[in-house]
Amino acid sequence: MASVTLIYGTTLGSTGEVAELIARELGDVDVRDVSGVKPEDFLAADLLILGTPTWDDGDLQQDWVSFLPKLDGIDLTGRKVALFGLGNASSFPGQFANGLRKLHQKVVERGAEVIGFWPVDGYTFHASEAVVDGRFCGLVIDQENDPAKTPERVGAWVAQIRQEAGLA
Repeated sequence: MASVTLIYGTTLGSTGEVAELIARELGDVDVRDVSGVKPEDFLAADLLILGTPTWDDGDLQQDWVSFLPKLDGIDLTGRKVALFGLGNASSFPGQFANGLRKLHQKVVERGAEVIGFWPVDGYTFHASEAVVDGRFCGLVIDQENDPAKTPERVGAWVAQIRQEAGLA
């Protein structure tokens, strides 16, 4: 099987919990908190999975804010990257999961091929920068309002990225 590295940022722990769920579903994944990685870690795997919660008024999680400029010297051309993000559609319906789009923009800027786009069906929100061409630019999880849907969404998304990444 191809090598997979999952890198996430978390402040209160929910994104870390979802990262572990994704890793268990996928199997044989190197899971790392972004606060402890180096830019070259982004080149060590065939597939990168990156995750972030959205903070305040649609901001990226603080560890990612600190880390993203370090990617400016990394060429991700030809690398497949799947993204996931957490948001709160009830409290922040106008900037739901916006942090996900900020990750998307950076990896696309660095040349990555983003896989794992996810349908907006089944979510209730007013606006989201994470919507690209009518779909989220990665898996979106709302642990605050829809935690019962998380396992099913993760399972379906992992099956999708397996296929899109050509994993066994």
